[in-house]
Amino acid sequence: MKTLKKLLILVPILLIVTGCQTNPISGETELQFFSDDQDVELGAQYAPEIEKQLGGKILDLDLQNYIDEVGQKVAVVSHRPDFNYSFVALDSNQINAFALPGGHIFITRAMLKKMETEAQLASVLAHETAHVTARHVTTQMSRQIGISVLLQAGAAAVDSGIANQVANFGAQIISLSFSRKQERQADLGGLSYMVAAGYDPKGMVETMQMLESLSDSRPVEFFSTHPSPENRVEYIKDDIYMNNYDKPGMKVGADEYRINVLARLK
Repeated sequence: MKTLKKLLILVPILLIVTGCQTNPISGETELQFFSDDQDVELGAQYAPEIEKQLGGKILDLDLQNYIDEVGQKVAVVSHRPDFNYSFVALDSNQINAFALPGGHIFITRAMLKKMETEAQLASVLAHETAHVTARHVTTQMSRQIGISVLLQAGAAAVDSGIANQVANFGAQIISLSFSRKQERQADLGGLSYMVAAGYDPKGMVETMQMLESLSDSRPVEFFSTHPSPENRVEYIKDDIYMNNYDKPGMKVGADEYRINVLARLK
């Protein structure tokens, strides 16, 4: 709490000093009011709260180790391998996956049960890793919260209203929705990460087709904060072709996923 209070007090200074960043995926300069260190602080602050709200960790150490192992393979070849990544499976019936600043990445039981291969799992974790490396969460916070809530929180940090401001701050982080442009960056950045890690890129195509198929008959929580860009599957397929990603010997991992995830979730 002291760390967050200090962060909020410094918000007006951050608005002036930090200002912008270069997105490593797009190469574009973007509005950014947070430093890398503050990304890490925010992630560490809110990860336990989000775990609690979404059912807590699945109580299976072998499953958790497998999820983290796949995620780490992706993270080490990302634009920001220096973040201290963690990949955690949550005991939630929401079909979702999401990331916090600094490398805290979550995937739900319901999402895991819908997938069939390790390559599909890698595609989701790589997509979320790309949100982290492009710093989409804090970019969205800078845009959606920075001008209003952050300044209000900074002012309130010196009075007794800090607890309410912090609670509101946390709720804003959890409910942030990415733009379609950011989703496309996460798709294509994540695609490059999973291929660099040795995974079959068709795993991402299959995952997106699965999610879009599910959304035809029921709301899918993943799309509430990860809006689906137009022609998503098509541009992923095009990128696979243009970059010659689909090569012999890329890992699919159907047996590994069945043994380490699906069988254990039963």
